Amino acid sequence: MSAQETAPAKASPIGLELNRLEARSEGCRVWLVLRNSAPEAIDPLRLDLLVFGKDGVIARRLALDVGPLPADKTMARIFDLSGQACDSVGSLLLNDLMACGPTTETRAACLPRLSLASRVDGVTFEK
Repeated sequence: MSAQETAPAKASPIGLELNRLEARSEGCRVWLVLRNSAPEAIDPLRLDLLVFGKDGVIARRLALDVGPLPADKTMARIFDLSGQACDSVGSLLLNDLMACGPTTETRAACLPRLSLASRVDGVTFEK
């Protein structure tokens, strides 16, 4: 049997990008871009996010439902951090996946597939 036949199939990556922080009178609007390159949809997709201030202290914790994410699709999701200025955000941490597909096994398999990035200067997004 060749190495090609015995190697497990590599799962398609799921991209999560912190794309933009938009200052608003109510607080900071956060724009996420999600990319699903897999041939199957991800439903549900729920994130446990921590927002850190510039001082490195956790400012808040969020549970975000960003799914469903259709197969072979890129989508934007928006959420607001009411009462928090954008220039006070230092980083975002994907603390955990609350759901990634219909089963617990799917959720456990999703975490290594996630590829996180940030386009916002001075603000990191990591897991």
